[in-house]
Amino acid sequence: MPRHRFTDTRDRIEKAAMRLFVAQGVRETSVRDIARAVDISEGALYRHFVSKEQLVWTIFERHYVEFARQLQTLAGRERSARAKVAAMIREFCRAHDENPTLFRFLLFVQHGQLSRLAPETLTPVDVIRNVLGAAIASREIPEQHPDLATAVVFGVVLEPVQFAAYGRLPCEMASFSDRLIAAAWAAVTTV
Repeated sequence: MPRHRFTDTRDRIEKAAMRLFVAQGVRETSVRDIARAVDISEGALYRHFVSKEQLVWTIFERHYVEFARQLQTLAGRERSARAKVAAMIREFCRAHDENPTLFRFLLFVQHGQLSRLAPETLTPVDVIRNVLGAAIASREIPEQHPDLATAVVFGVVLEPVQFAAYGRLPCEMASFSDRLIAAAWAAVTTV
């Protein structure tokens, strides 16, 4: 099989798997379901991934780490903590709006996958914690536990995403970005 066909099939498998995992859950999705969605045999799927667990991990690890790099790059372009937080929240919203299936996949499977990351792996949580920790140290924001500040920012951003996933909010998170930025900043600067 030519390399480009192998890569194309692998990409189709990953996209179909993400759609199914988000729609019905990882545990509830079988390899047969994924193969059917891609119109290949289960054996063909196993030529690309040795197991459903490897498929989940491969998708999660690549995209989660890449998202952390994107956040790190954005944070590095800004001077103030507020501008860094704003840029990162806008990126969360943009990423969700550009590919809600991928974003929701990362959100929904992270708890089963985070422990598999190497300890030195930079994650989105690390990037935001580092920004907030530096802002606390420089007194740009009041003294507080940096992990709690990080959790608050994530809560402000990710709860609306969950509401959108379950149809309680419109899917376009970018329309809420200014409100989310204001809420997150108020939460970490009002102690």
